[in-house]
Amino acid sequence: MAAALRLKSAELSLLDKVRLLNWPFVCIVAMIALVGYGMLYSAAGGSHEPWAWRHGTRLCVGIGLMLVIATIDLRVWFRWAYAIYALALLGLIAVEVAGETTMGAQRWIDLGAFQLQPSEVMKIALVLALARYFHASFVEDVARPAHLIVPGLMVVVPVVLVLKQPDLGTAIMLLAGGGALFLLAGVRWWKFATVLGAALAILPVLWQRLHGYQKQRVMTFLDPERDPLGTGYHIIQSKIALGSGGVWGKGFLRGTQSQLSFLPEKQTDFVFTMLGEEAGLIGALGLLLLFLVLVVYGFAFALRARSHFGRLLTLGITATLFLYVFINVAMVTGLIPVVGVPLPMISYGGTAMATVLVGFGLMLGVDVHREIAIPRFPIGRDP
Repeated sequence: MAAALRLKSAELSLLDKVRLLNWPFVCIVAMIALVGYGMLYSAAGGSHEPWAWRHGTRLCVGIGLMLVIATIDLRVWFRWAYAIYALALLGLIAVEVAGETTMGAQRWIDLGAFQLQPSEVMKIALVLALARYFHASFVEDVARPAHLIVPGLMVVVPVVLVLKQPDLGTAIMLLAGGGALFLLAGVRWWKFATVLGAALAILPVLWQRLHGYQKQRVMTFLDPERDPLGTGYHIIQSKIALGSGGVWGKGFLRGTQSQLSFLPEKQTDFVFTMLGEEAGLIGALGLLLLFLVLVVYGFAFALRARSHFGRLLTLGITATLFLYVFINVAMVTGLIPVVGVPLPMISYGGTAMATVLVGFGLMLGVDVHREIAIPRFPIGRDP
């Protein structure tokens, strides 16, 4: 198998890889992150402390890491995909055993210099592992239910561990991201419908397993006015801020809901709301357009890749980016319950930013090494 992974064409030099990097993509990533810097500066009332300067530092390091990852041979990620998944899974188990508890949630591992959130790492690790597995799967393979048991467990196990932390938002992202890879691999729609039907059937049991605050979030989503000063406060203030921003916004540092601290968690979950209040509908749509451009680039990278692994990897990360943005925006606009998903490169958070930039590095790497063709041998049929 290792011999089959040797590139038949000439190897790329580092200079060649730098030239092949999609620099417009890199510039758009930097633009989005700079918008995040401005919003965090505004969230602190016009100060670089305590969020903006850390965001900027992480951005510089993260973009450097993204560019380094983009130059790494695609076959390296293919070989190490399962090992990376295993390490992320061990991280989730470590959180369960000896994780740091903050605000009632046990999600972090204290590494001294920084805190690591393994559930964020798992978002990329799961895509890598599933892309590796389905790379060797053909239509007749994915048509067999037995062939889907292993990848199914690869999704379910981390989802269960993340739910125990508890972190409903990340669990939903892992489940939806894994489902996207199944769909991209060729799994038929009726199988998804069967799983959905089974999930609906056990919904009452799942409801009983939810934590009290999670039940409150669902009830608040259905009727925010039932507890306007309690569980409904976040979404009510978010809607007020978005509506008061109008078309053009109130201006930078002039958002009343955010600057007067009516808007909670404005540096993390509700940063998009603050952008809508200060930059209005035009600013909010402008940011969403930048994210849309990244999604389009993801599809373009996938179409150009010769390897099935590269295509699945790129589309999986693109789907993860879409889920990040969709869930956060739908959450702060009241379309779905509040589940605590950050807005990529805008919300404050180190592990989340690093995860997203690593994913972008992998996407760029697939495009740089698009001529690499990794042979597809169905599992159990390796020559």
